[in-house]
Amino acid sequence: MYMYIMKRLGFMILAIFVVSAMAFFLMNMVPGSTPVMILKYTVLGLENSATPNQIAQISSRYNLNDPLYVQYITWLKNALLHGNIGTSYIYNEPVSYLIALRLPATILLAVTSMSIAILIGIPLGIYAALKENRISDTILRFVTLFGVSMPSFWVALILLLIFAVDLKLVPVVGYGQVDNIILPSITLAIPYMAIIIRVTRTSMLETLGNEYIRFSIAKGLSKYRIIFVHALKNAMLPIITVLGFQTGNLLGGAMIVETIFDWPGIGNLLVNSIDSHDIPVVQGCILVIAIMFLTVNFIVDILYTYIDPRIRYGG
Repeated sequence: MYMYIMKRLGFMILAIFVVSAMAFFLMNMVPGSTPVMILKYTVLGLENSATPNQIAQISSRYNLNDPLYVQYITWLKNALLHGNIGTSYIYNEPVSYLIALRLPATILLAVTSMSIAILIGIPLGIYAALKENRISDTILRFVTLFGVSMPSFWVALILLLIFAVDLKLVPVVGYGQVDNIILPSITLAIPYMAIIIRVTRTSMLETLGNEYIRFSIAKGLSKYRIIFVHALKNAMLPIITVLGFQTGNLLGGAMIVETIFDWPGIGNLLVNSIDSHDIPVVQGCILVIAIMFLTVNFIVDILYTYIDPRIRYGG
């Protein structure tokens, strides 16, 4: 187990390094001049043009004339030796400070959305398995297929039009109040809920067909005990795998949903930074997203051994 953990941590460090390098070099390949974008967002305004002298000053200030590999090595040294992942070109604030401001909003939205998906998805998945091939099961399968297929931006716009614009039950955008989180969390929860229902149904059907379940029925155990103590416990591995993967995605920031609802999370910050060529912020956001995603899935792998004692990670 110890060797497995060390090996996984080594792969995580390697993955984080690769992600940071790809983020840096790909952002520098995006069309548009970084010095020009910095000037337009901070000094000139989008309608004005930058002069060659202004471009030269900005390039010199941020060392943008250096070769890309030199810029990346400099960033890597500062990150490893000093914990400094850069300063925003646009906000003129440390990237770590900007991310720290936005991270709580992303975590709140992710936890709320995943809680809704779990609390509704797992019971409905169990219900669908118990009602296999009946009308209710067929309806649920159709609804989940629809839920998985709907784009998040379309769901967000429909919910906004109905509940915010027409019925005026909740505000269109905002942050800080309970009613502000209702629509974005439901928007994010719908596809994940559909996935959880389908995985739970499939896993429960497979488990309910095992010999020990039939033996438990023959022994006269209660239906509740058979389903929730014996069957669900053994059906949890695929469910937890999906939960870990999807939670990592949510913590990484749902960029489209956060942008539509103007939710002040990492996803919103990332979209705005890409638009303005704010490379240090983009790199920092992607780095944090990668770390959170890898950490959640690492925790899920460790949890496997506690849920199913048959699983052991050998040295």
